Amino acid sequence: MTPSRYPAPPAWAHSLATVAVTGTNGKSSAVHWVAAALRSLDPHVVRVSTLGAAIGAEALPVPADHDALLALLARARAAGARHAALEVTSAALALGFAKAWPCRVALFTNLSEDHLDLHRSAEHYLASKAQLFVHLPLGGVAVLPAGDPASALLAEVLPRGVRVWRYGVAEGAAGLAADLVARDVAVSWEGSRARLELGPALAAAWQQRAPGEPLPDALAVPAPGQHFLENALGALLAATEAGVAPAAAVRVLAGTPAPAGRFERVWREPAVVVDYAHTPDALGRTLATARLLCRARVLAVVGAGGDRDRDKRAPMGREAARADVVIVTSDNPRGEEPGAIAAAVRAGLEGHPHVETELDRRAAITRALALARPEDVVVVCGKGHEQSETRAGVERPFDDAAVVRAVAAALRS
Repeated sequence: MTPSRYPAPPAWAHSLATVAVTGTNGKSSAVHWVAAALRSLDPHVVRVSTLGAAIGAEALPVPADHDALLALLARARAAGARHAALEVTSAALALGFAKAWPCRVALFTNLSEDHLDLHRSAEHYLASKAQLFVHLPLGGVAVLPAGDPASALLAEVLPRGVRVWRYGVAEGAAGLAADLVARDVAVSWEGSRARLELGPALAAAWQQRAPGEPLPDALAVPAPGQHFLENALGALLAATEAGVAPAAAVRVLAGTPAPAGRFERVWREPAVVVDYAHTPDALGRTLATARLLCRARVLAVVGAGGDRDRDKRAPMGREAARADVVIVTSDNPRGEEPGAIAAAVRAGLEGHPHVETELDRRAAITRALALARPEDVVVVCGKGHEQSETRAGVERPFDDAAVVRAVAAALRS
């Protein structure tokens, strides 16, 4: 791995009990839920993710670099914060972040193809993620998804004295070797819920943390999709390891919607969803959820970013083929030719009966909404919460949710 390019941690770093979250998809949602649960203990908890930063309820910009992050953490500490929930990227970990800031609890969400333009190989990508777990301290905790093959590799590199909890969603009657299992999953537009099964070690640990309290036997989150339940399971384990009582954490999660731009329903008829899905795995999960909720057709507006991992473009197309109608468009082409990116995505859609290309993103959204019928579901993928689009090196304002609302209102006026 690349030697650390960050300074050593400040002397006061250990005064903030930090939960760090890494993985390909779901990091921001997991951090969002961990921080929400921690606020029941610590009103000044620090939250930093792709979606933004906050000290308690005060929203702040995402720190631009490590120095800015340290300044934010120092400010939070001065305000009385005792906990932090941080999204940690593979890029930061490759540069030594795990040695530059001490993390007591490390949550891994999943691993799939992404960022190979930076890491050059899947092995380096995973090795970068693994740094968070390699540097956990004595008494630290690793929270791992039981169904992800990368978890077994991460478990092998953990130092002695690190506790491991595994979580997952069980399909049907199948068994799952995990400490926290969600079963009998139900998904609706209002959210997702499941029955919880606790392994004996976790049940004993939770009973010890909250003597006399009944153990949670169900989990609900106001976010539709099995992948949200998986993220919430990991967040629940991480939050309880940071000191939140299990029943309290479950109550908080039940009242905390998913972050903006994560399967966010922005129009009702037809149902129009804006989602950040920008990897093949995330796109597949998002469209699978749309199919589950749909009474008629699924229409998808899909693109891929420019100047980034080119190898995922055709796989994005293959996952987009889950939709009945696909409009291939631009998604932050940056310095690349948008038509070339779209052609690479379309290569994965060969043989699909209804594919169109519209490189103007607003026009693509307009086309999808014009084609949609009242009982259809339209999913606008790739940008989610983002407020701009970069084309030919120029960044311009662009908000998928705002565009959907304006176009849908105009079409139905």
